[in-house]
Amino acid sequence: MKKTILDDGSYPYLTEGAELVGEPGIPALLDIDNTQIPKDIIPFEKIKKEKNKRQYVHFYMHDKYFSNVLTSTTKYVDLLKEFDGVITPDCTLLVNQAPCIQQVNTYFNRAVGFYLQKQGIPVIANVRWSDERSFDYCFLGVPKNKIVCISTHGCLRGREDKRLIEVGLEEMIRVLEPSDILVHGYMPDKIFGRFSQYTTFHRYPSMFERTHKKEDDE
Repeated sequence: MKKTILDDGSYPYLTEGAELVGEPGIPALLDIDNTQIPKDIIPFEKIKKEKNKRQYVHFYMHDKYFSNVLTSTTKYVDLLKEFDGVITPDCTLLVNQAPCIQQVNTYFNRAVGFYLQKQGIPVIANVRWSDERSFDYCFLGVPKNKIVCISTHGCLRGREDKRLIEVGLEEMIRVLEPSDILVHGYMPDKIFGRFSQYTTFHRYPSMFERTHKKEDDE
């Protein structure tokens, strides 16, 4: 009798051999030292035509532009291997979004990262939270004392947005004790200044910033 292969729609090959942590069972990234502070970072949607491969690939864009990476990860391994490394997918977590959806998006962030690590690709964890209620699971699966990355692009529009960035940053530093934090987007000193004694920050302008700066120069 032919053995049936279970496919529950969650692409189980991504997490084969992974440790599942916390109540939601988030896959843990491998605790290995093969990453570096990126010379630069590049959005996934631009990598096919990019000649400079000495960059880390990021996914700070609308989820629809990288959804295929979550569902057909194997197809992108060779392309991603051409670059210095990858920052795990920035799957959306929103305030008042159902917690189960936020947990699934956290799951795929780590699952894809774990799978790429197993293919020999250096992987830096992107950490995303919504509000304080997400703190129970949004840091799960990220090894302590490593380089992590966050994005502030589109997250500093109002007073509450800024508060959530600050409280999340504080909790992330407390829980993960990162050696370095990469910041995609603006990094206002009013928010980040008081944390400089605990870790080292590295800022990378968003594509929006870079595009507008070029326009200003012309």
